[in-house]
Amino acid sequence: MDGEARGPGSIARLVLLLALALLAGAGFFALGVWQVHRLAWKEALIARVERNVNAVPAAAPGPGAWPGITPDDEYRRVRARGRFEYAHEVTVAATTELGSGYWVLTPLRTQEGAWLLVNRGFVPMDLRAHVPPGPAEGDIVGLLRLNEPHGRLLQTNVPAAGRWYSRDVVAIAAAQGLAGAVAPYFIDEVATPDTAARWPRAGLTVLQFPNNHLVYAITWFALAAMMAAAFGYVLLDHRRSRRPA
Repeated sequence: MDGEARGPGSIARLVLLLALALLAGAGFFALGVWQVHRLAWKEALIARVERNVNAVPAAAPGPGAWPGITPDDEYRRVRARGRFEYAHEVTVAATTELGSGYWVLTPLRTQEGAWLLVNRGFVPMDLRAHVPPGPAEGDIVGLLRLNEPHGRLLQTNVPAAGRWYSRDVVAIAAAQGLAGAVAPYFIDEVATPDTAARWPRAGLTVLQFPNNHLVYAITWFALAAMMAAAFGYVLLDHRRSRRPA
């Protein structure tokens, strides 16, 4: 019986088990390392957003600065001045803490003559057709947001029908016939005492970023350790079985 247990079939099964344990352990370890990198990235993102959001408002980047805008600029607090063109306003489907409704994006003609889309805030569904206008012109303080092209998962923007699911400033500007330079970003108006009870409701930008990467990393490393323990157990058990009775 001992000779049969130590035959070629038994050795092949042992090699297979060890190979599987080794591959699984290596895979789990690699996933753990990846989550550690994701953790560092997420912590840097959160720190950058907090820094940008709490900074003193700077002038919104003008045409000369547009090529240099990067993801690091997102959520910067900026200030812009110009004239609103409510005739070219669009609504974009949204879900917020206030429920389902729409973001209201209004083109602002800046003092430089460029167009800048301003997200004036959120309105519920029953106000979509009757969005209250704001001032004809003035200063706006908001958070710089990067363009959101194409739409969202399973919902593509349909400019011809006026159905928007993402804030695609390039497509919106083209659909509204805005002639001239258009900023490659939009700004989310921030809440102030004056906007607290008005529609559109400003200040609903989501600034919370889930950060579970440490838990995920620990989980993957724990699984890698379990695979290492299993590898050692199988190898030790095989060595014990080879000892003479």
